[in-house]
Amino acid sequence: MTVEPHRVPIASGALALVLHLPDRRPAPCVVACHEVGDSKDTDAYVLLGEELPAAGLALARFDFRGCGQSSGRLAETTIARCIEDVEAVLAFLAADPGLARRVGLLGSGLGGFVALQVAARRPGVPVVTWSAPASLTELANDDLAEGRGLGVPFALEYAGGRYALAPTGVPMHLVIHGEEDQVVGVEHAASLHEVAAEPCDLALVAGGDHGLSDPVHRKHAASLSRDWLRRFLG
Repeated sequence: MTVEPHRVPIASGALALVLHLPDRRPAPCVVACHEVGDSKDTDAYVLLGEELPAAGLALARFDFRGCGQSSGRLAETTIARCIEDVEAVLAFLAADPGLARRVGLLGSGLGGFVALQVAARRPGVPVVTWSAPASLTELANDDLAEGRGLGVPFALEYAGGRYALAPTGVPMHLVIHGEEDQVVGVEHAASLHEVAAEPCDLALVAGGDHGLSDPVHRKHAASLSRDWLRRFLG
């Protein structure tokens, strides 16, 4: 396996990206979208950087603007801007000779919500979500009330309703959710599964919290994700 650090140019700076490449290339690539406010270097994505290349899939983990080592400010985050970041990463990867043209998406929390929005625009792209919301109502209200990192642009975007709900009819969607998630309730997972198109599946992690912080739970989610993505990416 080869690990490559990159900077993805965007209009306002650059996104930090780490690409994990399997030995056999060109390889399909999975783009990992972290929980907004975290970074590409969380334990889950470092683990996926080991699991996926071992199964013949490349993994691209990157920092959204305002997070980790990327440019920008978290307070300026919107779903639209996060979508732009994912599209910039996909365009950057499309020029890499070590990658096949087949791509998948994986995202946790709000990053999973963003991954679904991108998958809805790109027919044929499989997607896995971990602990993702089906609706942003609770997140937006709690963020404003508690003064957490997301700011006025996010609130205004949500008020406009454009990205208030996860898209419907997205196929090849695997929903993974901890049964003890106290941040995004398990009912969100049921809703995401209900509005997905076939093929789709729902995997509940017994005892799992929002971040799947138990290494056993995280390893289980990574294995399920690997198998699902290999099913569609080869």
